[in-house]
Amino acid sequence: MADRLLVGVVVGAHGVRGAVRIKSFTADPGAVATYGPVEDDEGRRRFSLRVLSVGKGVVTAAVDGVGDRDAAEALRGTRLYVPRSALPATTDEDEFYHADLIGLAAVAADGGTVGRVSAVHDFGAGDVLEIARPSGETMMLPFTRERVPLVDIAGGRVVVEVPAEIEVRPEDEG
Repeated sequence: MADRLLVGVVVGAHGVRGAVRIKSFTADPGAVATYGPVEDDEGRRRFSLRVLSVGKGVVTAAVDGVGDRDAAEALRGTRLYVPRSALPATTDEDEFYHADLIGLAAVAADGGTVGRVSAVHDFGAGDVLEIARPSGETMMLPFTRERVPLVDIAGGRVVVEVPAEIEVRPEDEG
């Protein structure tokens, strides 16, 4: 499991006073600023955020030390992380941090290898698992109970139901 979790990414500047727009990956978008300072990919830069507004999944926030549009625009693309310990533990068996899913083996109900979870995406219609196949190709599956009937974090696997439309070739079988 990751020791830091991605909670958002700066998507641009807002206004002339240094505010930024953040695509939040937290269940409550405004919570992106509630876990303490966030840091960049390398952990070299830390930022304290103050949420100004939330709308349509994007948070507008003031960043300590950023006072103008140019400085805010320079942060575009910065991914924002918090220590895993700053986040609450999951309490529901159907609740997971995306970081907990990445790297899990994806197996069929009969135990056959399908691949490995390489990413979790949300394109607006719900979460989607990206699965890297042994052949090098990737497959996208909706993260629904129908397509992913079992998530076994402790066992290091997810059981997936591959739709009949997706061809499983011998080189995909591990």
